[in-house]
Amino acid sequence: MRTDEAIRLVTVAGDDDELFGADAPERRYRELVAALHPDRLGWAGPGVRAEAAEAFVRVTTRWRARRVVMLRGYRCGRPAYSGDLADLYDVGADRLLKLPRDPSDNDLMAREERALRRLAERGDPRWLPYVPRLVDSFPHRDATTGAERLVTVLATAPGLHSLVEVRQAYPDGLDGRDVAWMWRRLLVVLGLAHRAGVVHGAVLPPHVLIEPEAHGVVLVDWCFSTEPDGLVPALVPDHQDWYPAEVIDRRPAGPGTDIAMAARCMTWLMGRHAPRELLAFAEGCQRRLLRARPDDAWRLLGELDEVLHRLYGPRTFRPFTLTP
Repeated sequence: MRTDEAIRLVTVAGDDDELFGADAPERRYRELVAALHPDRLGWAGPGVRAEAAEAFVRVTTRWRARRVVMLRGYRCGRPAYSGDLADLYDVGADRLLKLPRDPSDNDLMAREERALRRLAERGDPRWLPYVPRLVDSFPHRDATTGAERLVTVLATAPGLHSLVEVRQAYPDGLDGRDVAWMWRRLLVVLGLAHRAGVVHGAVLPPHVLIEPEAHGVVLVDWCFSTEPDGLVPALVPDHQDWYPAEVIDRRPAGPGTDIAMAARCMTWLMGRHAPRELLAFAEGCQRRLLRARPDDAWRLLGELDEVLHRLYGPRTFRPFTLTP
C-alpha cells in the first residue's frame, strides 16, 4: 500500500470496519503501519510526513482501542468507559480494568492504588462498598510503543450512574428530598476516607456515582487523592472552576476541600429548586478559607440531618429514577 493511499483511507474511513476491513483486519493494520511509519518516510516532503504522522497516530490509537488483548489474563475489547486519564474495560464479574492513556499519568494511577489500599486496610467495613475495591494492579509494557503503564483492576456495584447523568435527566434541577440521600451518603464516604487519612481531591459530578433504586453512592477516581495537608496533584480538565481556592493556589488540602466540593455538587444538582436552608448549609461548607470550613464529615452529617428534619420531617424512603 502506498503512503498516499494509506493517508486517504485513514481520512475517509467512517468507522473501524471501513478502516481495517472485515476479512483480514490485522493484515490491513500492518499494511497501514508499514505505509505510514515515520522511519520509512525519509524520501517524503515535510507536508507528506506531517500527514502520515497524524494518520499513523490515528491508526495505532484506533487499533489499540478495537482489538481484543489479554493483559495478565484479563480479556480487553473496546473501552466500556473513558475517564479523565484512563480507559476502563469491562473484564467481567463487575470488574473494570483501568489503563491510563498516557504513561506520564502512572503517578496518578499509583495514587489511586495507594488510596484504595489504605481505605481497605483502615476503613470501617460497613462503608467500604461506597468506594471501588482494588482487585489487582500490575505494570503493562505496550508492544507497539514500548511504554510501560500502570494497570489497575477495580470492582464495584453494577448499574451505577454519575451525577452528570442525573443532572442530564433533570436539567431543571432535583427536588431537595432526592438530593438529601445522595448528600448524606457522600458525607459517609468522605467520613470513611478522612478517618483513614485520605483526601479524595476531586469530588466532582463525573466521580460521584449513584445506584438510583437502592439509593447507593460510590465515589470513584481516587487518582487525585492526597493525605491531609498534602497537595492535590492536578486538576481535572474542564472542571477548574469547581475547585476551592487552596487547590487552585497550590496550597495544602484537607477534609474541608472534599466537603466544599461535595456541597458544590449538591447545589448544582438542585439548581433553582434548592431550598434556602440547604443553600445556607452549603455556603457554610464552601467558605473561602479551608480553616473556616467544617472538617469532620461525620459531625457534618448530623448537622445536615437536623436541617433536613426541619425541612422535611422524619426520614422516609423516597423512590428515585432517572426518568422524571
